[in-house]
Amino acid sequence: MFLRLFPVWAVLLSVVAFYKPAWFSGFEDEIVSLLTLVMLAMGLTLTLEDFKKVLKSREALLVGVLLQFLIMPFAAFLTAYCFGFGQNLTIGMLLVGSVAGGTSSAVMCYLAKGDVALSISMTAITTLLSVVLTPLLMSFMVEQSVHIPTISNFLYVLKIILLPVAAGVLINTLFYKAVRKAEPLLPYASMIAIILIIAIVVSESVSRLTLVGPTIIAAVIFHNGIGLGLGYWVAYLLGFDKRVCRTIALGVGLQNSALAVTLAFKFFTPIAALPGTVFSVWHNISGSLLASYWGRSDVDGDTCPNASSVDQAVDVLSIRKRIK
Repeated sequence: MFLRLFPVWAVLLSVVAFYKPAWFSGFEDEIVSLLTLVMLAMGLTLTLEDFKKVLKSREALLVGVLLQFLIMPFAAFLTAYCFGFGQNLTIGMLLVGSVAGGTSSAVMCYLAKGDVALSISMTAITTLLSVVLTPLLMSFMVEQSVHIPTISNFLYVLKIILLPVAAGVLINTLFYKAVRKAEPLLPYASMIAIILIIAIVVSESVSRLTLVGPTIIAAVIFHNGIGLGLGYWVAYLLGFDKRVCRTIALGVGLQNSALAVTLAFKFFTPIAALPGTVFSVWHNISGSLLASYWGRSDVDGDTCPNASSVDQAVDVLSIRKRIK
């Protein structure tokens, strides 16, 4: 029950952090530690075989990475156009759409019974590719290039994602029995950590959130919804199973909005940082809602109807050959 109420805790603590920011402000530096803890916990549930499966089924990884940089940038452009945003807010939306997938997507994937190894691989690859693709996309869409430091971005991926996960996999391999005993506690640790991260993000963003109108909130929800929806259904129509569809949906819909906010302040205006600020809060809430819903549902079988119909056709042909 505690895990199922994940979205409720996320919303409640967000409200508390908004009205009582002093309770959580000053802990911004702890976000890295909390994320590291979450990634370590996820690593404890993985083995090398999980990543070997990802490498063997490269189609899912390729589709996830492609959708990340196809759906979200153009969905951001469409959203800004539909809501009639001016230049600064449009730039803010495009920044959110052009950055890599967020690290929280792996956490949500874990709680949603998705393919965690695939999610971690997607986040790592899109983060590295964003060093090149984010400036190119921004230059293409608004004729404005931004600079993403390559070395610091790589070190960020290494420190926050790769090293903790690798440590978790190693511990799981060496102390498998002990880890299995502790495994039931891992979802609780991950959920509490991500809720605290949401609260800290809200407390540090109160001054900007007070400037946000309902139109910006609606636009961010719309943009995030497009990413989650298309991420799932495109993967589904391509014939992937539910676990992969969930993973790709969360990988596409949840963005590295903290980077978008940083880039907005550095290269544009504080107004351009507003969409990223709202996205930082909302995508954790929408992700937790989906994770809670999917975590309670079955994940067996269920590929795209087109894929199953092809399999049925093959079965019919094989039966006919046997009869002949």
